Amino acid sequence: MTELFLAVAVFLLTHSLPAARPLRARIVASMGRGPYLAGYSVLSLAVLAWVAVAYVRAPYVPVWDYQGWAAWVPLVTMPVACILGVGALVVANPLSVGVRRRGFDPDRPGLLAITRHPLIWAFILWAGGHFVANEDLASAVLFGLLLVLSLAGPYGIDAKARKEFGAAEWRRLSARTSNWPFAAVVSGRARLRDAWPGWLPLVGGLVVYAALLHLHGPVIGVQPWVGVL
Repeated sequence: MTELFLAVAVFLLTHSLPAARPLRARIVASMGRGPYLAGYSVLSLAVLAWVAVAYVRAPYVPVWDYQGWAAWVPLVTMPVACILGVGALVVANPLSVGVRRRGFDPDRPGLLAITRHPLIWAFILWAGGHFVANEDLASAVLFGLLLVLSLAGPYGIDAKARKEFGAAEWRRLSARTSNWPFAAVVSGRARLRDAWPGWLPLVGGLVVYAALLHLHGPVIGVQPWVGVL
C-alpha cells in the first residue's frame, strides 16, 4: 500500500502543475508551449502507468463486503465511457479537453449535446463503476480519488473557457451543451436528436470496449464478468 499511496501523491503533485499558473508560465516561456505539452504528456502517462502498477501490486485489504450485483456496474457503464472517450478524440470541442478545437458548430453540437466534457465523463464512469465493483482498500483509494478529481474537473475547465472566450462567446458556444449528461436535453436547450454522437465514436467506442474486456484478465488479473456469470 505504501507504493500506491506514494504513486497517488506524485500523481496529485504532477496534476497540480497546470493549476500553478506562474510556475507553468515560467516553464512554457523557457522551453516553449509545444515541448512543454509534449513533456507534460509523457510525464503524466508515466505517472499514471506507475499508479496502475502500484495498484496491481497492492495487497488485498477488504473494506466492505462484496456484492455480486456490483460486477454489473462497470459492465454497463464502460461501453458509454468508451464511446465518450473515443468521441473526445475525434469530435471538435473548443470547450473542454480534446484533440480538435476547430470545426465545432454550436447549433449542431452532436456529442457535446450529451455533455461538453466527454473525456472527463468517460473517466467519471470508469472510476465510479470500478469504485462500486471493488471492495478493497487499494480500489477505494485509486478509483475514489480519480472519481472526486474527475467530478471537480469540469467546473475549473468551464471557468477557464469563460475567461478565454469571454462570457458572451462562451454562452453562445455552450448554449446547447451541459456539463451533466443530457441536462441540456432535459432542460430543452438541445433536442434529443442533437445528441447523436456519430458513427465513429459509437463503433470505435464499442471496439475499444471489446478490447478492454479481452485484455482485462491478462493485464489486470481479474475477468470483468466474474460474479456475473
